[in-house]
Amino acid sequence: MRVLLFTGKGGVGKTTAAAATAAAAAARGSKTLVLSTDPAHSLADALGVALTAAPTEVDTGLYAMQVDAQAAFERTWREVQSYLLGLLERAGVDALQAEELTVLPGADEVLALLEVSRQVTTGPWDLVVVDCAPTGETLRLLALPEALTWYVERVFPAQRRALRAVRPLLSRVSGPVVPREDVFDAVERLHRELLQVREVLTAATTSVRLVLTPEAVVVAEARRTLTSLALYGYRVDALLANRVFPPSAEPFLAGWVAAQAEQLALVRADAGGLPVLELPYQPGEPVGLPALTELGAALYAGEELAGHPVEPVPLLGVARTTDGFELSLALPLARISDVCLTRSGDELAVTVAGHRRLLSLPSALRRCTVTGAVLRGGRLLVRFEPDPALWMRT
Repeated sequence: MRVLLFTGKGGVGKTTAAAATAAAAAARGSKTLVLSTDPAHSLADALGVALTAAPTEVDTGLYAMQVDAQAAFERTWREVQSYLLGLLERAGVDALQAEELTVLPGADEVLALLEVSRQVTTGPWDLVVVDCAPTGETLRLLALPEALTWYVERVFPAQRRALRAVRPLLSRVSGPVVPREDVFDAVERLHRELLQVREVLTAATTSVRLVLTPEAVVVAEARRTLTSLALYGYRVDALLANRVFPPSAEPFLAGWVAAQAEQLALVRADAGGLPVLELPYQPGEPVGLPALTELGAALYAGEELAGHPVEPVPLLGVARTTDGFELSLALPLARISDVCLTRSGDELAVTVAGHRRLLSLPSALRRCTVTGAVLRGGRLLVRFEPDPALWMRT
């Protein structure tokens, strides 16, 4: 099964591109599901059909769905919400306000990703197409599984052990302030589900398609997105340039054509060999299945629609040098001014243009000190030298 994630700056047409890809795939005989993690729920508008929380057959081989985030939230977060409601009511907060305050921020996108994972692991699909939220929200969302893992593995166990020891005493004094075991169980269950999401989204059969328009601001964000996706270990297999003007002798349009051609040249230079597919500017808005199928056929004319699984580029590699070790991180298109490295114990925090990832260092590097770093050929090379005070320990 192939999974394709579509993302891009808001307004570039990623929902249209995702729906057109799904429609074209179904027309070619693939059993296809298209769903959206974007809270705007514009997928139903693009297809021109009403969608529910279950896969709805739009046409032969084409199914679409809209995640019922509220029902999924209640099922996944019920125990934690009940505990938080007790705390707020004890503090005198109005019941309606308390319920609003206990809604998990970003719940729509998180629970939609859980539904993606469920459909991929249990569904009968050949292809699952995901219309993601705009790039900023998508990157924060894709970073969530690892961020929660750090908390659950390092902070959560200690808190749980401490509270288990003192709960009988504190419960008599403070009532619902002390969380029950089922609250901890709910957080751990969500953690396990998010780890499964991470496994699905980083598999070799999953890739991202970045949608853009040939405009300077959009292209600049696309560059940053390519770097950030690599930082989190996600693979891009194609870039889709939308609303490309055809050649024209009319002076006004000719100016736009020249400006777009300049940006498209930059996109192809940055793509590093990735396909750059073009969607021409449409005379009318492509709404409804016939228009989307036609658009998808034009986009992938002569192309393998699902593409081929992208061989993963190792995010982290370690090699010996004459005086120590060199750690290598894949960061395509990164600028050294956007990169920040911080060593914290056994971890290396890598921040690129506001996005951070914590990397656990291999055992050998934990006994070394960082002596320098350089950005070369789309990879960040960090030099380590053995620390004599630590290296000789047994």
